[in-house]
Amino acid sequence: MAWIWMLVAAGAVLLWAVSLGRVLSSPSPSCLPANSTFLSPPHGDRMSRNVLIVLAHPDDESMFFAPSILFLKSKGHNIHILCLSQGNADGLGNIRKEELYLACATFKIPAEQVKVLDHPELQDGFHEKWDHRLIAELTMEQAQLWNIDTIITFDSRGVSGHPNHCNVHYGICKLLRDHVQGHIEAWELVSLNIFRKYSGPVDIWLSSFTLSSSSKQPIYTLVNNSPTRSFEAMAAHKSQWVWFRRLFVLFSSYTYINVLQKI
Repeated sequence: MAWIWMLVAAGAVLLWAVSLGRVLSSPSPSCLPANSTFLSPPHGDRMSRNVLIVLAHPDDESMFFAPSILFLKSKGHNIHILCLSQGNADGLGNIRKEELYLACATFKIPAEQVKVLDHPELQDGFHEKWDHRLIAELTMEQAQLWNIDTIITFDSRGVSGHPNHCNVHYGICKLLRDHVQGHIEAWELVSLNIFRKYSGPVDIWLSSFTLSSSSKQPIYTLVNNSPTRSFEAMAAHKSQWVWFRRLFVLFSSYTYINVLQKI
């Protein structure tokens, strides 16, 4: 019986190695399907987009959105970060705010393109109810300030199920309904089941089935060909860089791949 488990373990290691090899084989961050027109240039003379990534807490960008950030940077798009709270649930808000700026610097996102809010009605916590209207209004203010044409954020399940993440999604949906009228397009980071979530680079194969599914909205997979960049960015969040988050970044498919679907 032991030899069967050894065979299974060897197969899992081989699959992980092959998958990691495929992720690393690209000379730059890539998009699947390969012939996609994901985030083609906007109308007018500009060849790049002004993209706003809307987060709930400092470190969301490194734990979940690194493949998206690195892909967009490689294509010359302008990345802006709006973090709706300082992540002050444990009283470390000021520290976590500064760590976010450091992490963004590893992604080469200028500090003037990063905004961290500390609104009394948008405080970090599992039991905090965030007002969707307020999220929409505050996000719209930054979108107008930065001339944003694209928003990327969480989907309705918020990757980890954290209610702050989920509320950000619904706030952006309200923004799209009430304010934008087609001037801004928005994309959500698809929440994966627990097997896919902790499959690491193996999800590059599983995401192929997602792309071929009958989704009503466009869906793309962004591949991070330099996972060490995710580690570097997350390590900038020193107050959060504990052992279980190190394991998360190693085994999480969000380190290697982001599946984005249009809202």
